[in-house]
Amino acid sequence: MTVRAFFQAAKIEGFQSPYDTIHLKIFYPAQMSKRKVEPNREILPTLLAKVEQLQSEGILAGMLDLQRIVLGGHSAGGRLAIENADPHFFPQVAASFGYGLHTMGALLLGYEAGTILPLPDSVLLLLMGGTCDGVIAYSSDRYGISPGNTTTPVIRTFQEAITGGRNDSYLVLLEGANHFSIVDPLDSTLDTPLLDFPATQPQESFRLLMGEIISLFIDTHVRHQPEASQSLEQLLNTANPLIKSFERK
Repeated sequence: MTVRAFFQAAKIEGFQSPYDTIHLKIFYPAQMSKRKVEPNREILPTLLAKVEQLQSEGILAGMLDLQRIVLGGHSAGGRLAIENADPHFFPQVAASFGYGLHTMGALLLGYEAGTILPLPDSVLLLLMGGTCDGVIAYSSDRYGISPGNTTTPVIRTFQEAITGGRNDSYLVLLEGANHFSIVDPLDSTLDTPLLDFPATQPQESFRLLMGEIISLFIDTHVRHQPEASQSLEQLLNTANPLIKSFERK
């Protein structure tokens, strides 16, 4: 039997926030579809406000650098991160990164086929994708591009959505990584993972590599550590079977 799940929340009377909310995951038998119907939610201002609260109280009080915030995410969350990395709206944001995303405009919203939407191009950017990304491939029809294409939307986003010129924007494509290579643990009760292609290498290998790239990217360009810059260049320019290609502009 195929099992799917969705999320809900419920309030508890008589308790103070944030302890007045129950988060539920509802499991149910279902047939899987090839369409992703979950809505995207605009949550960044709320998240930044929460981080400011953590800086003022609790175990992280006084330990956060709120003037050099790095936004990052996966899939739609990654798109949210890179599209909102704009100092005009969020001056505390210093960099952004994302995996498994692009900025193509959906036909449903009235965009012409193959439209790449621009990014702020104001802060550091690390864009990553996998050559076995089945989710991007299956959603090609939404954007009017050739079906089954796993990396062209990601590449075109890097090439067309930003001007670059500061040498601090990166594109890294991982050979054999799929849409959920960055995820641990994978929730198989949600429908999106069933759209994915199989990864050709162990997922842990991709996660460790991405973690190292992201860490060195932040240490180099946000924390300004000279030794990190050398390590990042060496990592990306040394032959590695997990790295298909690397660009910088």
